[in-house]
Amino acid sequence: MSADRTGRRAEAWAAWWLRLQGWRILEHRFRCPVGEIDLVAKRGRTVAFVEVKARPNSAAGLEALQPRQQRRLRRAAEFWLTRHPAGPEQTLRFDLIVVRPWRLPLHLVHVQADH
Repeated sequence: MSADRTGRRAEAWAAWWLRLQGWRILEHRFRCPVGEIDLVAKRGRTVAFVEVKARPNSAAGLEALQPRQQRRLRRAAEFWLTRHPAGPEQTLRFDLIVVRPWRLPLHLVHVQADH
């Protein structure tokens, strides 16, 4: 299976998982000149910019989110916010969902995205 197809499938699973947890998906594969965000989701007053990784285990998922990619994610989130301003009561965060074979997705909350 191609990497793109695997990534799309992982993003679909992650979106499904978030919806089951009460999240509303605002954007899927948001692309802009400075980067891409796999999912933008909202639950209550929290908006999460979610990176999705299909990996064999959680450690490999964390290792895949390198500082360079984190900076691109932050820039893309800033770009998204110029078009969808956050209110003062909103909480913004960066999450990682690792999609592993034969397991439920692992949702890691508030991973660093500013190094």
